[in-house]
Amino acid sequence: MPKLSKRARANSEILDKVKGPQPPSEAVKVLKSFKGPKFDQSVEVCVHLGIDPRQADQQLRGSIAMPKGVGKSARVVCFCPSDKVEDAKAAGAVEAGAEELVEKIEGGWFEFDVAVASPDMMRVVSKLGRVLGPKGLMPSPKAGTVTPDVVTAVREYAAGKLEYRNDDGGNIHCIVGKMSFSEQDLLENLEYFLNTIEKIRPAAAKGNYVKKCVISGTMTPGIPVAI
Repeated sequence: MPKLSKRARANSEILDKVKGPQPPSEAVKVLKSFKGPKFDQSVEVCVHLGIDPRQADQQLRGSIAMPKGVGKSARVVCFCPSDKVEDAKAAGAVEAGAEELVEKIEGGWFEFDVAVASPDMMRVVSKLGRVLGPKGLMPSPKAGTVTPDVVTAVREYAAGKLEYRNDDGGNIHCIVGKMSFSEQDLLENLEYFLNTIEKIRPAAAKGNYVKKCVISGTMTPGIPVAI
């Protein structure tokens, strides 16, 4: 077996002292104690939920803006009428427009992370379904990226608002900040995320809802969180 690095050995020793799931505040404290690489790691939470992803009424998808941000911004494009173009760009959109934006993307331009659209623009955006769909970039009402207030949506997503959705195993992954955040800021974001997950519990989900929760850095072990 390959030898563990000095950092991995040190983190393994810390992890060995963790006995079972930890309260959120303690889990964040342990996570911050891990030795990390030189770059500022992202901190991610993963929850395993007692849902049946095969059932449409138990599939979870939406968006969330962490109270303390997530330490990153996103490149946003906005499909909107001409009278909203300048406001959308002022709010942080890297590009905005209607048919001309569709043509630009059809031509192979994909320098963006999130696409938002006003409802009246979806007839135009629908032409991009086969292009944006597989990349997870198609605007969607469920994700909050189709909205009459595109200017606010652009501002929120450019500032780090995130989309989330369950995978086929009933898990939801979400970034809750950077390792450079204070313990209090990470804790506030983590608790906000967990409260959001509780609020969107499907009525059809029976039994234990949040089965497991783990937080981790990009290059750290995971710490189980007691719910």
